Amino acid sequence: QVHLAESGGGSVQAGGSLRLSCVLSGDPLMRYTVAWFRQAPGKEREGVAAIHSGIGRTYYADSAKDRFAISQDISKTTVYLQMNSLKPEDAAMYYCATDRAQPDDWILLPQKYTYWGQGTQVTVSS
Repeated sequence: QVHLAESGGGSVQAGGSLRLSCVLSGDPLMRYTVAWFRQAPGKEREGVAAIHSGIGRTYYADSAKDRFAISQDISKTTVYLQMNSLKPEDAAMYYCATDRAQPDDWILLPQKYTYWGQGTQVTVSS
């Protein structure tokens, strides 16, 4: 069983920054992907960014490119999402998720992930 815990959400003005953290614990997966998703009220959950833990390759949704950065610490137990130039449309509940390493085509699909955190709320005011 893998456990994930997000933190770092909050309220910022448009143009501001936040760094979200996702701490992984429990039984380690040998090769795995960690991804960030978000869900705004009335909208479907969407992938934002992902990282292959073993090789560190990163992936981004078009909405996140050039503004967000996903990274992991050296122990690979914490994954970060640095969010810059935040926009009101970035406001959502942000979740991290993990599962065994995913093919590139699946890596931002929420239905491909088994283990999820409880989420952290991001609010962006205009």
